[in-house]
Amino acid sequence: MYAEKKWIWQHKDFPNFHYERACFLSLISEIAKKSGKLEGILESIGSYDNDFLEIEAATKEIIESSQIEGEVLNRDSVRSSILKKLDKLEVSKDYSTKETDGLVELLLDSSQNHQPLTHERLFGWHNTLFPTGYSGLYKIEVAQYRSQEISVVSQKHGKEKIHYTAIPPEDVTAAMELFLEYVNKQEENPYIKAAVAHLWFLTIHPFDDGNGRIARTLTNYILAKELSEQHCYFSLSTAIANEKKNYYELLEKMQRLSTNSELNIQKWIEWHSYMLLSAIEQSLFQIQHVVEKTAFWDRARQEPLNTRQIKVLNKLLDVGSDAFEGGLNVKKYVSITKTSIPTAKRDISELVKKGLLQRVEGSGGRSTRYEIALV
Repeated sequence: MYAEKKWIWQHKDFPNFHYERACFLSLISEIAKKSGKLEGILESIGSYDNDFLEIEAATKEIIESSQIEGEVLNRDSVRSSILKKLDKLEVSKDYSTKETDGLVELLLDSSQNHQPLTHERLFGWHNTLFPTGYSGLYKIEVAQYRSQEISVVSQKHGKEKIHYTAIPPEDVTAAMELFLEYVNKQEENPYIKAAVAHLWFLTIHPFDDGNGRIARTLTNYILAKELSEQHCYFSLSTAIANEKKNYYELLEKMQRLSTNSELNIQKWIEWHSYMLLSAIEQSLFQIQHVVEKTAFWDRARQEPLNTRQIKVLNKLLDVGSDAFEGGLNVKKYVSITKTSIPTAKRDISELVKKGLLQRVEGSGGRSTRYEIALV
């Protein structure tokens, strides 16, 4: 399997990756700027909204990181595990599982425990991913480095394609020693360091399964340890999941000697940094939505509203007017509230008069649609 040199770990200089730090200065500056903006907004909103945003980011990170690997998690189960860990869960609403409890434990340890990374700690992380000792139907080596050769393989039209073959199992421990020394001791910009560690870990591929999820957890660990706490409010895995095809294609290009003969990981660091920037921008968008929602209800509480109106307003605020294909109409109001058409028309008319709904520009007559009136 290793006779022909195909992979970057077979390069005589591995793992001495090459990149021009100066090329990332403007991008890193933009990430730092957006991070500062995120931190400033978080300081200006209440603790309730802070908690909500942190829980939402953690839920997204866990679900999307698993989704990248093709595993679909139940959102209610993940959220229950998070709330339980934070002592905020009502026992009657506990949908958590042993699996999601472990994933939450992994995320929180990487975020809150800034102690040096060790082999044993990585084994503990791996154990949280596979508490039963199985990956799907297959028994795997858990909480230890793999003892078998491993390749990343896909099948298309019945043909098998090898995308990557990892370091031989007998070399994994030594490779991880160098990796841990880098993570624990190397002085480098945290955004660059997180990108390097992500690629390096996946190149070693030290475990039987779960390498992708732990690689993304390592990014979380490095940012949490070396930056302020606003990292808890954005989800890198959500950004990567939106670019999943590019993620795997770029990894393959970086790991093949035929496309990366000089261990130059410039494009990977740039792409990884853009993913971080995208994650922060998504978080800023969500925070702006939460701020607007809070301001809206501060205003709406001054008006007498019935339960139907409150239900519709909450739905509009939660999913946005766009989810109603241009806005809310009478027919959809009736569907949501199970009320009559005359009652729906009267409710909507009152909400417009109170300044809580407004007519969508360009709509009228039977096709009149409405949207939330934000100040």
